[in-house]
Amino acid sequence: MATAGILGNPSDPSREEMEALWEDIPHDLMTKCSNCGALLVTKDWLRENKVCSRCGHHARLGARERIASLIDEGTFEFWDTELQARDPLHFPDYKEKRKSAIAKTHLKDSYVIGKGDLNGRVVALGASDFRFMGGSMGSVFGEKVTRLLEHALEEKIPAITVTSTGGARMQEGLLSLMQMAKTSAAVARLQAAGIPFISVLADPSTAGVLASFASLGDLLIAEPGAQIGFTGPRVIEQNLKIKLPADFQSAEFQMQHGQLDMIVPRPKLKETLAQVLSLLLD
Repeated sequence: MATAGILGNPSDPSREEMEALWEDIPHDLMTKCSNCGALLVTKDWLRENKVCSRCGHHARLGARERIASLIDEGTFEFWDTELQARDPLHFPDYKEKRKSAIAKTHLKDSYVIGKGDLNGRVVALGASDFRFMGGSMGSVFGEKVTRLLEHALEEKIPAITVTSTGGARMQEGLLSLMQMAKTSAAVARLQAAGIPFISVLADPSTAGVLASFASLGDLLIAEPGAQIGFTGPRVIEQNLKIKLPADFQSAEFQMQHGQLDMIVPRPKLKETLAQVLSLLLD
């Protein structure tokens, strides 16, 4: 009965009991949900693309995991994988932080782009990786987004971006902020040609990235529970001296206030994107 409870049945043990069980279980066998504390069989959790079977919490995916969840197996072609940021401002510890992020993620920067088949349809796809310095947008990130959209324009294929980021990368100063205008201009060129651009907002989608290309999609789709907003709620409360709603900046809050087109659970995202593209292009 205890095992059934661990897996999310009505007889779930208390959080304290789960904490005690967690200490005795090999961590590669079980995964603890960061939202509700449920112990999940890791292989099942990974098969569900890191969505908790008990509470539905969507844990963050790395860029390659995101691509694998959306693109037909064996069809993805990576672009510009060797691009790396410089240190134009000689910002303290920036080189060391980038080296640490590269070692952690096996990526050269926080954004991954390429093309592949989504249910048999060729798309250009880009995804940010929050593990790499908070998925922040520096000069390489912005360049990759721009190249993604330019490839889509040249090849006349739809473009999809998936955002998970804390915003612009402060270590690159104005060179980072310039990417907001650069990527937005690339979106405008794509849309002027009538080529679909879909923006998927995962947790978190904030600051300069949201204020540029990520909010300019022909369709804005969010994952459940994602934080979506420009400035964090704590900063807003401190500056405006107001108390914000508990769900402020959640995907559900944004949907209620007309800022999104759809909220789609991760297990249904690929199918939904395929259906939308079929409606737009067929």
